[in-house]
Amino acid sequence: MTLPKPLLLAVLLSAAALPALAGDVVKAIYHLNDGRPQAQRALVNIRNHLEADPLAEIAVVANGTGVDFLLEGAETADGSPFAPSVDELGRRGVRFLVCTNTLTLRKIAREKLSPRATLVPSGVAEAARLQAQEGFVYLRP
Repeated sequence: MTLPKPLLLAVLLSAAALPALAGDVVKAIYHLNDGRPQAQRALVNIRNHLEADPLAEIAVVANGTGVDFLLEGAETADGSPFAPSVDELGRRGVRFLVCTNTLTLRKIAREKLSPRATLVPSGVAEAARLQAQEGFVYLRP
């Protein structure tokens, strides 16, 4: 049996919309491990991401020098503090996951981190876990 073209088109369009209707939420990891310039780009990308998709679930995984933007008093290249952007995105549901291995290796006290930061044992292991077990996609700004 062949469906009439208008009906076939309606079926195809409905099928394409099913994931969105089913409530699939886009989950994304922004992996930061390359200092403050990368973090500055990432925060702009995340803000844009949430403007386009306010329901997106976003986790920032920071290790190496990628944790620097979450340190007390951290500033962008133009001298603006990172804290207001981190707080704003945190209020919008963005999670900031920081590698404990990095803090230990670099001798950074937990108290020096933003209150928005959550420690994970290993940043790369957490990024892999989020991808493998929770369906996150990996983005590197």
